[in-house]
Amino acid sequence: MSWVRIWVHLVFSTKNSVPYLTSLAVRQKVFTHISENAKEKGIWLDAVNGYQDHIHCLISLGKEQSISKITQLIKGESSFWMNKQRLTTQKFMWQDDFWAVGVSESHVEAVKKYIENQEGHHRKRSFNEEVEEFMQKYGWRFIS
Repeated sequence: MSWVRIWVHLVFSTKNSVPYLTSLAVRQKVFTHISENAKEKGIWLDAVNGYQDHIHCLISLGKEQSISKITQLIKGESSFWMNKQRLTTQKFMWQDDFWAVGVSESHVEAVKKYIENQEGHHRKRSFNEEVEEFMQKYGWRFIS
């Protein structure tokens, strides 16, 4: 029997960073749905949380799963569900892009706490500032 544990911190935003997820009640519905849907699809989603214009997920990839496929499954289905539930006044869409970084086993709990504290975290800094911090931390650059 194969055993694989590859942790990934996945972040994706709403289309054009529109703050569709403005209420805590809507965010909680979306996060609960994403968790339930992930479980149904065999995705090990350890944590999910976010703020008005983005979501963070802590995922452990299975032996036949890829980051892009998992992301597609989570984003596509949740977008469809949100529109069906009419949780936003406009048609809801996720941005095509996403950010993903591997997480070592020794950092899983710290990343989990970071994800769980999104409400408090974004009282102090915007999503754009958070992205800048990630880009500097991991040496990422925008390529045109």
